[in-house]
Amino acid sequence: MKKIEIIPAIDLIDGKCVRLSQGDYSRKTIYNEDPLEVARMFEDVGIRRLHLVDLDGAKASHIVNQKVLESISEATRLVIDFGGGIKSNRDLEIAFNSGAAMVTGGSIAVKNPRLFAEWLEKYGNERIILGADAKDGMVAVSGWQETTALPVIDFIAEFHGRGVSKVISTDISRDGMLSGPSFELYGQVISKLPGIEVIASGGISTMGDIRRLAEMGVSGVITGKALYEGKILLKEIEKYQQKTE
Repeated sequence: MKKIEIIPAIDLIDGKCVRLSQGDYSRKTIYNEDPLEVARMFEDVGIRRLHLVDLDGAKASHIVNQKVLESISEATRLVIDFGGGIKSNRDLEIAFNSGAAMVTGGSIAVKNPRLFAEWLEKYGNERIILGADAKDGMVAVSGWQETTALPVIDFIAEFHGRGVSKVISTDISRDGMLSGPSFELYGQVISKLPGIEVIASGGISTMGDIRRLAEMGVSGVITGKALYEGKILLKEIEKYQQKTE
């Protein structure tokens, strides 16, 4: 059985754990008022990594929910990758100083590729992850409020050439819809860029989806709504991880 890292997501608005459907801020569900409580639940079943997204920050173009990041990093041993609103050296420093082990940059890589490349050089490709979110095959930025004319595969290829080793890619049309991930998109990235670690996100609805992604060679999978709505149980993840360790 091929190994894949299962990474739960906590998305933040007003310091609360929420999920959006297809990136639409008007289609918001609050799942828990206390993100730390949620993070501890994940840690209790042996999960080691957390994808923490500052949706307020993504909209505001600067980090907003660093206090939540700080509280989770101080109270758990989770390895946190943080994204949302990281647009400047100051934002990046705040994220790392607040406990992020890794930072995901998407909008910044589109709008200021030189700065993103500087971060890669300074912090290394283990700590700087490329965010490549897709809408109809094109890169979407600014909390998914804006779709560019950049084909997502070309975008990933360009930064892979600059040293990126990990990419988180979300098919926005599937995010929060529990309709299954974009197997086609991830298959294309893996076949065209065999050296890159692909972390799939969006649409995960069953453990079967996760097993299929593992067989394809996807290195990690981010899941949110399926966990919060009981489509995937924490005990299933615990059992799966024990089998693949």
